[in-house]
Amino acid sequence: MIKKILLFIPIFLILCICLALIYFYLDFTFGGQRVDSFCRDSTVSKIKNLGATKTLEILPLVDWHADGNDLKHEAGVSYLIKTDESLILFDVGMNGKKEDPSPLLHNMKKLGVELDKVSVIVISHNHVDHVGGFKWSKEKSFSLTTNQADLGAKRVYTPVPMTYPGLKPVYADNPAIISKGVVTTGTIPRYLFFSGWTPEQALAINVEGKGVVLVVGCGHQTLPRLIKRAQGLFNEPIYGIVGGLHYPVTEGRSKLLGIPIQKIYGTGKPPWSFITMEDVNRNIEVLKKVKPEIVALSPHDSCDVSIDAFRKAFPSAYRDIKVGENIIIGR
Repeated sequence: MIKKILLFIPIFLILCICLALIYFYLDFTFGGQRVDSFCRDSTVSKIKNLGATKTLEILPLVDWHADGNDLKHEAGVSYLIKTDESLILFDVGMNGKKEDPSPLLHNMKKLGVELDKVSVIVISHNHVDHVGGFKWSKEKSFSLTTNQADLGAKRVYTPVPMTYPGLKPVYADNPAIISKGVVTTGTIPRYLFFSGWTPEQALAINVEGKGVVLVVGCGHQTLPRLIKRAQGLFNEPIYGIVGGLHYPVTEGRSKLLGIPIQKIYGTGKPPWSFITMEDVNRNIEVLKKVKPEIVALSPHDSCDVSIDAFRKAFPSAYRDIKVGENIIIGR
């Protein structure tokens, strides 16, 4: 009797795994159809009286590569965006080792960035590598380090309803003007195999005499849909794109128990169907059509092979993203 039970256990486990995969696959398939329908039916109006900034500086505070041994790096994202009128923190990294101070705060101190001078925080999407870790993503919140510090009266814009002690974050599912020349794109969803409906927003900054620079967290909304949204919002041309687009063709940067997480999670494909160079090259051709003058692909979620493909496709426009290395646009 015991032998029969022991023989049945692995069969039962295999059956459970198969049923779970079937459920996730059907959910993923119908979810993707919902996203396609949503994107097909959604419309946006041109942003009026947005204005422009004469200068734009994008300083990576958290990413996979760092410009110097005294700066920390990780598979997360946080960029400091400086315009004529605003100092904006875009995403807050991952703090995967649960350090205090986190890589973000460590790098801010080393680079002379004062948190008190930051007036706005923008969260691109509610994933662990952008909100400060698993704990905060689960709670639909965010944190700059292991404990949530007092952020004073900072304005916060989030892609889903989120909370933070002492603050009332703005749920920016629609485009929201942040300051002169700076606007969120509003959220564009993607249906991911394990996490389902995933809305993501980007920042769009209009630089005087040049055009719109898009700052992106992971690009789960897809490059074609992001470009279409920007073209729907602005009369100005797309001048550049900076940030993550999630092209882990090889293995990506993060592993869990030896498993290349980024290669199977967040791609918008089932876990047995990976991002390929054909996918990357198709997106490169889409981007070529807008003739960008600045292209900078985040290494936090794209492999070196993909980055090299973008570098070769845009030889004069390409910029590397490294913690501590400022990308300056404008006069």
